[in-house]
Amino acid sequence: MSIALEFDPGLPLGLAQSRLAFEYGPGVFGPEHEMRRLDAIRPSLRDPKCSGPDPVYGIAMDVGRESERAALQQRMLLFGAVVYAAGRMGEEPVRSQGHIHAIAPHSGWSPPEVFEIWSGKAIIYAQQRAEDDPGRCIAVRAGAGDQVVVPPGWAHCVINADPASRMAFGAWCDRQYGFDYTGVRAHRGLAWFPLLAASGEIEWQPNPHYAKSTIEEHAPRSYPELGLDPSRSLYRQFVDDPESVMFVANPGRAAEVWPAFAP
Repeated sequence: MSIALEFDPGLPLGLAQSRLAFEYGPGVFGPEHEMRRLDAIRPSLRDPKCSGPDPVYGIAMDVGRESERAALQQRMLLFGAVVYAAGRMGEEPVRSQGHIHAIAPHSGWSPPEVFEIWSGKAIIYAQQRAEDDPGRCIAVRAGAGDQVVVPPGWAHCVINADPASRMAFGAWCDRQYGFDYTGVRAHRGLAWFPLLAASGEIEWQPNPHYAKSTIEEHAPRSYPELGLDPSRSLYRQFVDDPESVMFVANPGRAAEVWPAFAP
């Protein structure tokens, strides 16, 4: 029997008991989960030689109901489901290595991404650039049901903020998704490292391979400028009104929003 998610994603999904995966309910399609290994994360860690859970997380890209499969494909939208391991990687919490979204050929944009936490506690970390000057650096602390939008072109990662438990989330992505790791790897990670203090809280340490920057921490916010409804799950919003999330596959629809946008 699967483990129920803390937040209903609008799809019959449950966490597998003993592996980093979801179990699909009736009428749901989804691929075999890909496992991200610790060795893939090491280049962006503060201590690349540390020990930690392996695999770090399991990811299923292109999940949905069979009844919406054709509409998702037609609109170039992709819904992903991810579950992170509990534990820590040296002094850091379990996290992804960080990337920028590659430009999608069909739109000519680096697509945004919309995250929704389903179980556990997360931090969505994002910085404007993966260059010597990273620009604004923002950490959003999110719990079950919270939604966070990372705008086009920002480097970002997702962090499991509670080492005692697994963390699960979903995300709207572009169907022609691709990951650009060049700038992040050139700087040996993102501009700020999350470190687990003795209290279990996360503290931030600057990455010396960037110019000096500051980090902003805040709670999730709503996104009326994008038309998102925080009272409904991301997938339900698509079912009710497919146009409501089309800024993901066609960021040009919100072109006037992105220059001043922050997560």
